[in-house]
Amino acid sequence: MIDVSSYNIDKTIGLLAVDSNAFEEQYIRVRKNEQRIYTNEEVALLPDISPNHIHYAEWKIRKRSCNRLINYLRKKNRPLNILEAGCGNGWLSSKMAEIDNTLVTGLDINITELKQACEIFNHKANLVFIYGDVHDKLTSGSFDTIVFAASIQYFPSIKEILDTAFSLLNTGGEIHILDTFFYKKNEVKNAIERTKNYYTALGHNDMADYYFHHTVDELKAFDYQILSPKNSIINKLSGKTTPFPWIRITGNK
Repeated sequence: MIDVSSYNIDKTIGLLAVDSNAFEEQYIRVRKNEQRIYTNEEVALLPDISPNHIHYAEWKIRKRSCNRLINYLRKKNRPLNILEAGCGNGWLSSKMAEIDNTLVTGLDINITELKQACEIFNHKANLVFIYGDVHDKLTSGSFDTIVFAASIQYFPSIKEILDTAFSLLNTGGEIHILDTFFYKKNEVKNAIERTKNYYTALGHNDMADYYFHHTVDELKAFDYQILSPKNSIINKLSGKTTPFPWIRITGNK
């Protein structure tokens, strides 16, 4: 595990190239095809983006989920040590670092976007980016909050990743899952087929091996609550429908 903030960008490339893996290579190629590799100027403004951008509608959804999470964490009104697992280009970690009395760590195995996060956001004294994954030897009991935003679908086992996350939480800590689809059991087979077809059409069929279709049933071993149900009555009446639930997990059952 390497703290990217401790090195300039050239040194980072040399130090971390040996840790490059097949997932990262596939992921970046797909992101480029999907037009999800953003300029520094665009990343600095996220989740706000031009209405003309191809992914504008998606970022409207992510902005709402970001704002809900930020407001929730602010209301705790106490110092928070926060980990974002799978932080990508760092935009959400940066937003959470704007909360008073926080220390935020963004963690990812994607060096391409992590480098960009360092370039854009390293001026924030309470924000650090680390290259590695959540299974690396982060200090146990270090964090009050762990966030998985649009990332937990890349972990094959919900139980394994959440058990690992709980080992890193302080007593009374929370895990939050945002911006990820959760399926009913009878939906998984068709969802897997759609994913395979999607990546095949992009010319990256191997990427389907790294995308996992989790169900809410997989959370039954944990003490969880859906704070913002997808397409709830309130969301529908306000015109703010979302395909993603906001899930808070506070412990094992």
